[in-house]
Amino acid sequence: MLTRPATYFGMLLRRNLSPARRLMTTVQQEPPRILITGSLGQLGTELARLLRSKYGRDNVIMSDIVKPSKEILESGPYIFTDILDFKGLQEAVVMHRIDWLIHFSALLSAVGEQNVPLAVRVNIEGMHNVMELAKQYNLKIFVPSTIGAFGPDSPRDPTPNVCIQRPKTIYGVSKVHAELMGEYYHERFGLDFRCLRFPGIISSDSNPGGGTTDYAVQIFHDALRSGQHNCYLRPDTRLPMMYIEDCLRALWEIMVAPEEKLKTRTYNVTAMSFSPAEIAEELRKHVPGLEVEYRPDQRQKIADSWPMVFDDSEARKDWGWSHKYDLAEMCRIMVSNIRKRPV
Repeated sequence: MLTRPATYFGMLLRRNLSPARRLMTTVQQEPPRILITGSLGQLGTELARLLRSKYGRDNVIMSDIVKPSKEILESGPYIFTDILDFKGLQEAVVMHRIDWLIHFSALLSAVGEQNVPLAVRVNIEGMHNVMELAKQYNLKIFVPSTIGAFGPDSPRDPTPNVCIQRPKTIYGVSKVHAELMGEYYHERFGLDFRCLRFPGIISSDSNPGGGTTDYAVQIFHDALRSGQHNCYLRPDTRLPMMYIEDCLRALWEIMVAPEEKLKTRTYNVTAMSFSPAEIAEELRKHVPGLEVEYRPDQRQKIADSWPMVFDDSEARKDWGWSHKYDLAEMCRIMVSNIRKRPV
């Protein structure tokens, strides 16, 4: 479907093309206009970089309520949007002629438990706003979910795509709510809703944000800075994880996957599972003197209710998902990238 007027020449050209070639011509001429909410978080900045490399700098609009750095402002369009302000979001969608909406704004697991009322507003009310806008303006919408959408009653090793969920954190509850609302809007209104349940995401380009899996990022910084790491989980706490490049590629691949390949609207995706002891052992190949002290805190209870191993066979079967980074390769790249940073 054309979202913007075509030139007269382009209209004449497409009349003489087959439907498939006509669609290809439209896609080539009209890359999607993409709005990313919560774009200054762990995933948003790097996703914007990836999508701008594919669709052009000016077609990807980053947004957040946080003051951006000079580097962000110079990298491409950035606007202020508060997801709790429906009219403001609506104006952004209309004025920037948005086609895809990627909704990252959320309070993470440990942070959400410390301020449940705020988590309800941001994670649930904010999601309602973007879902309704996507319906109203016929947008393709992506809302990420998480291993936190499962709970202690879920099978943990492995956790299949469809099973009992019943999470025990407000973060998890809000993600199950988003999954079900997206499926409902798809069935009821035809909304093109797409969702991936991500494991813990590991990246060298962002600071840990208070999530339960963020020790797997912090340990690299501590190892290279001081050779010592205090871990808030037990050494045997196994959780699913993924390197950020796999994560971003999975997101892009599901956004461009043909509708007929999607047998469901929400998929598990993962790359590896490991414990703090296992990542520490692998990291010692690069930092031989690394010392780790284990001091479990309130996040241990959250981790104990989450999947140990994620079954993502449906994503692999339906739309060809395949990860590229295992634990050894992820550790090698993380160490290399962090060492290149200026002190």
